[in-house]
Amino acid sequence: MKENSFLKGIVDGLSICFGYLAVAFAFGISAVGNGLTPLEATLISMTNLTSAGQFAALPIISAGGGLIEMALTQLVINLRYMLMSISLTQKFDSSIKFYNRFLIAFGVTDEVFGVASSKQKIGKKYMYGLILTPFLGWSLGTFLGASAGNILPTVVTTALSVAIYGMFVAIVFPVAKKETSVAICATIAILLSCAFEFIPFLSAVPEGFVVIICAVVASAVMAALAPINQDTEVQDV
Repeated sequence: MKENSFLKGIVDGLSICFGYLAVAFAFGISAVGNGLTPLEATLISMTNLTSAGQFAALPIISAGGGLIEMALTQLVINLRYMLMSISLTQKFDSSIKFYNRFLIAFGVTDEVFGVASSKQKIGKKYMYGLILTPFLGWSLGTFLGASAGNILPTVVTTALSVAIYGMFVAIVFPVAKKETSVAICATIAILLSCAFEFIPFLSAVPEGFVVIICAVVASAVMAALAPINQDTEVQDV
């Protein structure tokens, strides 16, 4: 299995790739609509893997915002990736050296984290394979969307932009059906997210911080109620 781990990562990342292709297509159209060229839009996606961060950056770029405004916006929106990366390090095997972590960190997204965290033990070949296909899907989708311009009706691009949420549900749901603790943790996070959306004084909290708070609180609650047995035998992928 070890020599096939890179291929296993590629296969596991295909569903993410197709989901990213649709969302990135919508981003490419939006980027061109905000005054960027297809090349500029594609380069943004090739150097960033953050749908929320990239969509949030477009109005700042279009309005001629400053670098500090852009940096703070991206920090708030993408801070959750730090928590995801820290969590994943607990599953890394000895093949992942210090320098590998920098490359892997570039490709950690919500969906990549969801797939990788469902494994018991992961190596560098698997992670590189898992990251490669989503990266290609995100970059190619942006290029196609930016090149196509605004030929698609708004209703279609809107549908494409929410496809990623359906894909993430498809990643979490099978694990939640098998593990009650995962289902409860996800439910807690959903309820907290709804609270931040509908309770007036909580709705003022920036979206990036909301994601972090929900993840940390839900994880902390389940860590206390259903801690993982560290003596459980792990499976190498």
